[in-house]
Amino acid sequence: MFTGIVQGTAPIVEISKKERFQTHTIRLDKSWLSGLEIGASIAHNGCCLTVTQIDGDLVSFDLMQETLKVTNLGLLNDGDRVNIERAAKFGDEIGGHSMSGHIMCMATVSEVIKTPNNCQIWFSLPAAQTKYVFTKGYIGIDGISLTIGDVVDNTFNVNLIPETLARTNLAWRGVGDMINIEIDPQTQAVVDTVERVLANKA
Repeated sequence: MFTGIVQGTAPIVEISKKERFQTHTIRLDKSWLSGLEIGASIAHNGCCLTVTQIDGDLVSFDLMQETLKVTNLGLLNDGDRVNIERAAKFGDEIGGHSMSGHIMCMATVSEVIKTPNNCQIWFSLPAAQTKYVFTKGYIGIDGISLTIGDVVDNTFNVNLIPETLARTNLAWRGVGDMINIEIDPQTQAVVDTVERVLANKA
């Protein structure tokens, strides 16, 4: 489980691609290495990955075909930076919202509006997922727990404080970039349940 409170970004230092499979290696800050073991879970842009190798501050992960297809991790290149969050521990403060690290789809950045003290980003979402997006609802964007602002048709926006921009990769996202989306699981459960109930009554 994750909280959506991103700890920072880490650079991709190597990508080894094979048929329908790849391994990528990131360089982790020493403060994030404490107690880290093979088999541990770390979210990359919100996607839960399993540690497969540790060599000093270099940590490797395997990505299956489904991960490469559904998330933006297959679009990464050497030198790109990913949002990082280690798995939550019992007793940790939950500052965001409960997240599983299972990406539902990708959204496209459609507009970035920056003013001296604010940043608003608009995203275009696949039609099938728009039913889960509500004003003031929670959403995971590249692993960041954020509150949804305005919703217009299949687009929505979020408003970012300077701390979020300083800590995450949203600071350099631009129009056309593909972003990992995790829908709030409670919202998804309620919407799907109501749909089933209404369908049975029809």
